[in-house]
Amino acid sequence: MAAHRMSIRVYYEDTDFSGLVYHASYLRFLERGRTELLRDIGFHQGAAHDGEALAFVVRHMEIDFAKPARMDDLISVETSVAGLSGASLVMVQNIWRGETRLINAKVKIAALKGGKPTRLPENLRLALTQTSSLEQNS
Repeated sequence: MAAHRMSIRVYYEDTDFSGLVYHASYLRFLERGRTELLRDIGFHQGAAHDGEALAFVVRHMEIDFAKPARMDDLISVETSVAGLSGASLVMVQNIWRGETRLINAKVKIAALKGGKPTRLPENLRLALTQTSSLEQNS
């Protein structure tokens, strides 16, 4: 399966005084991309608000801000799974404007249940494995 893609229009609220996207807005765009990938494979994070349900938290993130987006741009957030381990996964995300890559990010996500690390359920692991070609480390 190819990387998950979603489109987002850049609004005034996403920009700073110069009309360029404020750096923290990219974090929201990336979060939406990860959330929609999970939703598309059947995992709805809304259920995670129950303290005993599986939840995901960002543990580590590396971002390369290559080029800025501007108000009214139509951008695309591309998300794929690059690695899985027992209780975490790594996602690679890019934000594009047309054929121009604006952002490249590598995000390590930890799985929690009841506030403690927990192994990814097998059905979720299988669905994530099918979203891209990756190596598994149990």
